[in-house]
Amino acid sequence: MQANRGRDTEPELLVRRLLHAEGFRYRVNHRPVSELRRTADIVFTRAKVAVFIDGCFWHGCPEHYQRPTTNRDYWDTKVARNRERDGETNRMLIEAGWSVIRRWEHEDPRAVADEIEQEVMRRRPDAG
Repeated sequence: MQANRGRDTEPELLVRRLLHAEGFRYRVNHRPVSELRRTADIVFTRAKVAVFIDGCFWHGCPEHYQRPTTNRDYWDTKVARNRERDGETNRMLIEAGWSVIRRWEHEDPRAVADEIEQEVMRRRPDAG
């Protein structure tokens, strides 16, 4: 498990490149709320938008997750806990006034970037 990247994964980099090319600036691997020990992949602090690009295996994607054949009890528990923590994170951030965008690694980067751009523009304090 040490070799698995916690940040700067290929899906994250693709989305970040698209956002950056459109002129958006953001924080990477950042805690949206400093008191919470939860780190988002991409954070727009002024607009209060936290983005998570979840890995299909680690977060139990309903479309692509394949249950391991060995050590099933360990992996079932681990993936279930990851999904539970994702839900807790969403709830805590929303309660703190944040917008949470959570997408799967297999989703089209352009579509994900477009959704993020729209949400950031909608929530910008200086918009309107």
